[in-house]
Amino acid sequence: MKISALCTELIKPSSLTPPQLREFKLSFIDERIPPSYIPLILYYTFNKHNNITQSQMSHLLKTSLSQALAQFYPLAGRMKGQISVDCTDDGVSYIEARVDGNVLDIVKSPDPQILDKLIPFITNGYVSNSQEQLAVQITSFNCGGIAVGICISHRIADACTLSSFIKCWAAVARRDRNNAVAPVFNSAALFPPRNTPDFTPNPMSPSVRPHAQNLETRRFVFTSSAIDAMKLEVAGNSTIIIIEPTRVEIVTAFIWNRCMAAKGVERSVAYHSLNLRGKAPALSERSFGNLFQMVKAESAGETSWIQLVGKLRAAFEKFDDQCVMKLLGEKGFELAKENFMEISRLLVEGDVEVFRFSSYCRFAVYEADFGWGRPVWVSNSSYRNKNCVFLFDSADRSGGIEAWIVITDQEIKRLQQDSEFLRFASAG
Repeated sequence: MKISALCTELIKPSSLTPPQLREFKLSFIDERIPPSYIPLILYYTFNKHNNITQSQMSHLLKTSLSQALAQFYPLAGRMKGQISVDCTDDGVSYIEARVDGNVLDIVKSPDPQILDKLIPFITNGYVSNSQEQLAVQITSFNCGGIAVGICISHRIADACTLSSFIKCWAAVARRDRNNAVAPVFNSAALFPPRNTPDFTPNPMSPSVRPHAQNLETRRFVFTSSAIDAMKLEVAGNSTIIIIEPTRVEIVTAFIWNRCMAAKGVERSVAYHSLNLRGKAPALSERSFGNLFQMVKAESAGETSWIQLVGKLRAAFEKFDDQCVMKLLGEKGFELAKENFMEISRLLVEGDVEVFRFSSYCRFAVYEADFGWGRPVWVSNSSYRNKNCVFLFDSADRSGGIEAWIVITDQEIKRLQQDSEFLRFASAG
């Protein structure tokens, strides 16, 4: 599938950022994050009833992007050192590309190498030297559909912030003022910066470099009925009592267990991102920045994935609202720093397998209607750090989960031949 770039331009905010807002300070959580990018791709099919052409789509996306950037103004700025963004309204890259193909062909059989061509930067998992905080690529297909590929800098934003931006951008395009809400820029006030970033800005930084060659990124689908069957197995297990485990807990534990089997290891550590929004009055869904921590669960040789569900539940419950209040207190910096430094130490030492899970489930990415309907699919691209798993709501929005798993090619083959894994998962 040949993809050709047609043009690139800078989209600037529709209004100038006031001088008093020119310096956007990072929080001490932001300071822990290496300068890589979070990618996301939204896919839209052509609907003749919408009476809109691809060129009209692109024009609307550009004008609404400019207006949305006026509210999310740090995204149009440039890094100033490693602790702040100079909100100079320099703009974001907007790339237009064309592909000889059909959107649904990609949705039915996604190839990570092709998906990489639908995003502006292929830098996820590596330190990036780019100074842009956001970039967008609009790829038009012969079928009349489009893909909206977005890369947002992880230095200043997490996946929830990206979801909020997309929601605002789409609302602006639809002229839906009720949902075109501005973010809340309070992360630096809640978590004051310390000017002590953990990383060194080079591609071989231990916290971001690849730890294995021949990595593969593969999608596996857990249908809502498969997840219901898994919940029944958990409920029927007499060795552990878990009250109403979530689908994310169940799928995470199951993948963790089967990936250990594919690697031939019995002991490992799993880290799962935990969104801090909603866990304190000042942390709302509109709060901008990296507002998450990683919760930790350890496998001590358990053979049953159901036991790992219990360990994950205990890890999430341990990080309760009281822990969030500690983060907001005098010792919050030390707590957050140790949380991330521990992961880095384990990755560098290599004495134990470390799995990292992130969930996009329940984010509003499938609500992104720019005026021609909601996306038929939302995806990641490939990833270049081993033992990472990304969870998305399934495309049919029935309660299923799509899991993007990054392990070595040999381990992927073992997973695809694992009868226990295939009881609930199917290759995407």
